[in-house]
Amino acid sequence: MKNRLHYTFFLAFLVVAGLLLLYYLPQISMGGKPLRKVDLLSDVRVSIPVIDTVSLDTLPVIPVKPAFVDSCKTGIECIEDYSDSTSHGMSHFYQSLIDIDKIGRPVRIAYFGDSFIEGDILTADLRNMLQDKFGGRGVGYVPVTSKFPGFRPTVRHSFAGWTSHNVTDTIGFVRSKQDISNNYFHASNGAYVNLEATGKYVSNLESCSLSSIFYLTGDSLVLSAQLNGGQEKEFFLEGDSSLQCVTVSGDIKSVRWSVKKASPEALFYGVTMDSGNGVLLDNFSTRGSSGQQLSGIPSSILRGYNKLRKYDLIVIQYGLNVVFEGGMDYTYYKDGMKTVISSIKNAFPDTSILIVGIGDRETKDENGNLRTMPAVKGLIRSQQMLAAETGVAFWNLYNAMGGEGSMVEMVNSKPAMANYDYTHINFRGGKHIAGLLFDAIIYGKEQYEKRKMYESE
Repeated sequence: MKNRLHYTFFLAFLVVAGLLLLYYLPQISMGGKPLRKVDLLSDVRVSIPVIDTVSLDTLPVIPVKPAFVDSCKTGIECIEDYSDSTSHGMSHFYQSLIDIDKIGRPVRIAYFGDSFIEGDILTADLRNMLQDKFGGRGVGYVPVTSKFPGFRPTVRHSFAGWTSHNVTDTIGFVRSKQDISNNYFHASNGAYVNLEATGKYVSNLESCSLSSIFYLTGDSLVLSAQLNGGQEKEFFLEGDSSLQCVTVSGDIKSVRWSVKKASPEALFYGVTMDSGNGVLLDNFSTRGSSGQQLSGIPSSILRGYNKLRKYDLIVIQYGLNVVFEGGMDYTYYKDGMKTVISSIKNAFPDTSILIVGIGDRETKDENGNLRTMPAVKGLIRSQQMLAAETGVAFWNLYNAMGGEGSMVEMVNSKPAMANYDYTHINFRGGKHIAGLLFDAIIYGKEQYEKRKMYESE
C-alpha cells in the first residue's frame, strides 16, 4: 500500500502558512468595531505601538471659560458652570437646596438619559444620597407601563388594560401626544397601574406620602385610587385642554390607580410616589436614545409639567448611542442638541440644566488590547462646547471615573461594577458614580454659598 503520510504534513504546512498570511490582511471591521488580527506569532512578536492621535490640542477650543470654577478640591471632578444671562446654570438648584425648608414643596430633579441609567441605575443611589442629606421619600415619576418592570429594584410595578406607545416604536407613535418621558398610554375601562414601595434597594423608598396620576383629556373621566389595599376613592373629573393630575395623600406603601371611565382619546402618562418635602428625583431613561428625541415633546406638555411638577434641576446624560469608532467631529450632534436645550429653557425658565458627558467606553486596538475609544474624547469636547454655547452646566463623567481605561478597572473590580460590554455600568457601578456626582453637587453648593457671602460683604 502506498504511503501518503507526507500529505498530512503538506496539509498542515498549508494551514499554518495560510494563518500566517492572514496577519497581512487589511483591517476588517464588523458592526463598526475592528476585528482582532489573526496572529500566530503574537506571543513572540513585539506589539505594535498604538499612538492615541486624539489630543485635546487638536479639538475645538471651548468658546468661553466656565464661571466661578477656578480650582477644585482634590478627589472631586467639579461641575463647570457656563451660565449666561438666561441663568440656567447651577445657581437656581443650589439656592433651592439652601431654601429647602422655606419653599413649601420638594426640590425636584428630572434626570434624562439612555440605557446607562435604565432601571434606576445610578439615579437610585443619587436620589437616596440626596434624600439622606436633605430629606424626602419616594421613587418619583413612573410611566404607566414598562417593557421591563422587574428590572427596576426601586419600585414594584404592575399594570393591565393599557395600550402603550413609546418614542422607540417603529410605527404608530404620534409625537404630539407624548409626555415628558416620551410615552403615552390609552386605557380600556378597568385599566389599572399599581406601584408598591419597597425598601429592598434603599430605605427611603419604603413608603411615601403623596401619589399623583398625570393625564390629558378633553372629555370627562372617572378615576379611582386605592391606598394600601384599602377602600377605593373615586374622582369624577372634567376634561381640559391642558395637562392635569390628581393627587392623593396618606401613609402610602402601595397605590393602585384605576380608570373607571374614559374616552378612547384620553391620554395617560405616569404615576408618582412622592413626599411633600425634601428632594425628589425622576428617572427618564430611553434605551437607544441620543437625547435628540426630547425636542419632539410638545412645548405645551413641558410647560404643563413646569406648572404641576416644577423641576429645579434637569440633568441630560447621553452619548452611548452617539459615539462611534473613528468618529471625532460631533458638531452635527452638538447643533442638534441645541434645539433640545432651547426647548427645555423655554418650558422651564427658572430651572438649572446640567449636561453630563459620556463616560469611558472601551474598544480593542490593533493588538487586541482594550483601550478607551478615541472618539469618546471628541464627543466629550462637543458636549462641553454644547454647555458653553447654551449657557448651562457641564460635568465630565469620563474624568470623574478616572479617565483612560477606567471602564476596564470597573469591570475588573471585585465585585464588578460594570458589564463585559465595557460600556454599561451595573448597580454597584451606579452607586460609585452617584457618589462622585453627589460629591460634586455638594461641593458646588458649598462654593456657591461662599461666593454669596463674599459678594454680600
